[in-house]
Amino acid sequence: MAKKITPSLPGPESITRRELPNGIVVLARENFSSPSIVVDADLRTGALWHGRDVAGLADFTGTALMRGTERLAFNEIYEQIESVGASLSVSAGTHTAGFYAKSLAEDLDLMLGLAADALRRPVFPEREIERLRGEILTRLQITANDTRDRALEAFYELAYPDHPYSIVEEGYPETVKALTRQQLIDFHKTNFGPRGMVVVVVGAVEASKAVDLVARHFGDWSNPAQTDQPALPALAPITAPRRTHVSLPGKAQADIVLGVPGPARSHPLFLTARLANNILGVFGMGGRIGHQVREKNGLAYYAASNLSGGYGPGPWYAYAGVNPGNIEKAVSLMQREIARFLARKVTPDEIADNKAQFIGRLPLGLETNEGVASTISSMELFDLGLDYLLRFPAMFNAITRDEIQTAARTFLSAENYVLATAGP
Repeated sequence: MAKKITPSLPGPESITRRELPNGIVVLARENFSSPSIVVDADLRTGALWHGRDVAGLADFTGTALMRGTERLAFNEIYEQIESVGASLSVSAGTHTAGFYAKSLAEDLDLMLGLAADALRRPVFPEREIERLRGEILTRLQITANDTRDRALEAFYELAYPDHPYSIVEEGYPETVKALTRQQLIDFHKTNFGPRGMVVVVVGAVEASKAVDLVARHFGDWSNPAQTDQPALPALAPITAPRRTHVSLPGKAQADIVLGVPGPARSHPLFLTARLANNILGVFGMGGRIGHQVREKNGLAYYAASNLSGGYGPGPWYAYAGVNPGNIEKAVSLMQREIARFLARKVTPDEIADNKAQFIGRLPLGLETNEGVASTISSMELFDLGLDYLLRFPAMFNAITRDEIQTAARTFLSAENYVLATAGP
């Protein structure tokens, strides 16, 4: 029997896509080069479905789903997972919640069964809820003393005023302490359901079998009470500098976050902005920003930039960790580099080197089942098309220097920005 050859890049020929009658979309890709499987599933619910007064509710609810079900207690769930050397977790973010599983292919049925129990039949044991509350509060306390986390939190507050993106997903000590078991139960009942759910299975299992197993465990799931996704409010443009400092006495380091709200993943300029960001603050040791702030002037422990594309206008920011006495110098250099980036086109060598890096590392990110599952999930969630990876090299190579400058000027600004710092 001839060995089945899987194309190197996932595409329409190697990805099976099926929509179940209850609205769940299942995508499966076979990979028999190893005996494992990965399941990456997303549901349309998260922190966007609640307000600041109950910040942390979606996160708390998602994490609590694994703390006990109608069929199994907390310790029994994890005994079954650990007995086969597998992993399974449930979480919730702003726009989506979901579960992630990794196991041997022979244990796919078990993993999907445990995940279905958690998502569909949780019981929220009071004792486990209180233990989980303590864990969340401990993590929040650690975060409260981290300069980078606090600078990012302050940046989001200023960049997204009166917007869901300004709310910390894990919540705040006062909101987490006040959340009740009944609030978790109610949030689950009205927001967790099959509509809009995407399940990706990648690994050593036939695609048809993977679809059948997902249908067995989730195909009869219905929730007439499942609420629609709330509209994301519009953002007012930043028309003047917004600056803030979070004082953390006794710290030896300060962190800087300087940027603006950027493009959503669906924005026509997103891919161009992604290339621009790579040149500005990623390539090599942190792109132009890393070179100026860290390498040339020695002012930072790390310096780079980041572009987060999602359902809404994720942030585009430069960041650095510095000696507290170097904050203003580092900020000045970062602003100067952004201004230069906006004023002059990137060089032919820069665009060529960065394109080569992006296209060259594309297959590397698909060497594991985890990487393939995550990529297929993004392709479905953001409606990129199953042939996205096949089209990617040509789309990326077609980006011009003029287009990079246009994308940067559309979102970045040297005059109107948000600056958040945290440290002593």
